[in-house]
Amino acid sequence: MKQLAITFSALIFFMHVQAQHYTPVDESSEIKFTIKNFGISTPGTFKGLKGSIAFSPDNLSAAFFNATIDAATINTGIDTRNNHLKKEEYFNVAKYPLINFVSTRLTANETEKNTYTLFGKLTIKGTTKEISFPFKAEQQGNGILFTGSFKINRRDFKVGGNSMVLGDNVEIFLKVFAKKL
Repeated sequence: MKQLAITFSALIFFMHVQAQHYTPVDESSEIKFTIKNFGISTPGTFKGLKGSIAFSPDNLSAAFFNATIDAATINTGIDTRNNHLKKEEYFNVAKYPLINFVSTRLTANETEKNTYTLFGKLTIKGTTKEISFPFKAEQQGNGILFTGSFKINRRDFKVGGNSMVLGDNVEIFLKVFAKKL
């Protein structure tokens, strides 16, 4: 009986320190970007967010983020531009329908509460690059709201070629609501 009580206590402790599991909610999230086009900041969005998240501020070593977005959902507000960006030279959505991020580690910001740095691998159009970026995590109802932003060079991912009018740097803004499973 004593052994059973010790095992049960250990199981409760183990469950407490494990990361909580969440799933991103596409309709409650925003994936936005801006890029210079003819010198003007041009915005756009993506939808189709799916994935899984394990996160607990008390156990960052068990945290992971694995998320995809549907590249064909690109929306700049201009249908002709959207269709052009879906073609082979840009996102080639027929061959590479998903953009994927998989985390490799997570660290806490020592000076700012609820702020972390996420490290991982971003895959766009079959090219994978290591990235890192800061984000905030705030409890919200039955889930967590993750917000952050980062910059990439589109040409690192073979999205479009040389251009006199299109900038190379893209800033991505994330507002991801994930509900607890």
